[in-house]
Amino acid sequence: MTEYGYFLSCEEFTPDELIDQARRARQAGFTRLAISDHFHPWNDAQGNSAFVWSMIGALSRAVDLPVTTLVTCPTVRLHPAVTAQAAATSSVLLGERFALGVGTGEALNEHIHGDAWPSFDQRAEMLEEAVEVMRKLFTGDLVSHRGRYYTVDNARLYTAPEGPLPVYVSAFGPKAAELAGRIGDGFVTMTPDSDLVSAFRESGGAGKKVVGGVKVCWSGDRDKAVHLVHRLWPTELLPGELAQLLPTPAHFEQASELVTLEAVADAVTCGDDVDEHVETLSAYARAGFDEVYAGQIGPDQEIFFDSYQELVLPALRR
Repeated sequence: MTEYGYFLSCEEFTPDELIDQARRARQAGFTRLAISDHFHPWNDAQGNSAFVWSMIGALSRAVDLPVTTLVTCPTVRLHPAVTAQAAATSSVLLGERFALGVGTGEALNEHIHGDAWPSFDQRAEMLEEAVEVMRKLFTGDLVSHRGRYYTVDNARLYTAPEGPLPVYVSAFGPKAAELAGRIGDGFVTMTPDSDLVSAFRESGGAGKKVVGGVKVCWSGDRDKAVHLVHRLWPTELLPGELAQLLPTPAHFEQASELVTLEAVADAVTCGDDVDEHVETLSAYARAGFDEVYAGQIGPDQEIFFDSYQELVLPALRR
């Protein structure tokens, strides 16, 4: 049966706001949390970029819900050995209620050291090696590794995971879905695409979790909600590989000038139509997703949680 969680957006909210949302999500009946990992927001209007590993430590003390990163990039900004240490500590703090969602990353977050941004094929190779390195370290054994992209010299995690630490791999196309099936314990994708789910299952993902997320804007004024989404999250509607290739929030703001209000109204669930919100999330369940995370855009968090607690989540569970 599909589980429904809440998506914490580090790009849009302050650390205190994220903690408050996590507590409110639990009260509302969401059973899990997902959290984004960004060095920069997508645009200046979002205005935040909390360090995800600090946030997970705080969440472990604030709520008892499972937490998944959606997603972190363990290949450029942070070495996979450092990511492995952060993930292992998160798993211990959360009592094994932590899953590490990983992906090939975006230039927006990963270019900050001045490295050249690799092609997708190279980033996929880097991710595969990074996952290999992290899995070795999760054992708590002494690890030395000399690969094509990474070197680890006599490293050991003394605070190692005390149980399974699943690694979910993000993918938005068939080639990446095949990689997720081959190296991941689960699959992350943000659209209810049953063909991608099938590609994952057929590439070694049979019996593994499929995880997705979607942003909505619950509001009594649909027109106001559409304008809010257009201001804060037009980047959700940018086509192709732009999200992976553009290097700064300013570049995303420039590209977002092509996104119209009409496009937002057509693509994003806005307003207070319960059936529309239920349908948006049910589409993921029908496509074979095990976990779906909804994130509320904008400051009207309390009405979102009240409405989902009273109306949307009960309908989904029926």
